[in-house]
Amino acid sequence: MELTGRDKLAAFASKHPAGGSSLRAWAQVIESNCFKHFVDLRKTFGSSDSVRPHIVFNIAGNKYRLIALVSYALQAATVEHVLTHAEYDLGRWRR
Repeated sequence: MELTGRDKLAAFASKHPAGGSSLRAWAQVIESNCFKHFVDLRKTFGSSDSVRPHIVFNIAGNKYRLIALVSYALQAATVEHVLTHAEYDLGRWRR
């Protein structure tokens, strides 16, 4: 799967270094797989949620949230937001 938005991963990791290795691992798994649909993706990322049109991933043991748009047809994932759990709970990312 093609990944765009690595700049957002890097920016978040520079502010929250503890999440850097988990974000790199997530990116590596995304790029090395071909997910056909959400159920397929959920087999690899068991705690992911579909919050249409986004997929929300728990990162670093649910410490951080990564929100992405995933196109299974195009085999592409775009990172929209990377947030702390507290930032995610505010819900501003939905606007």
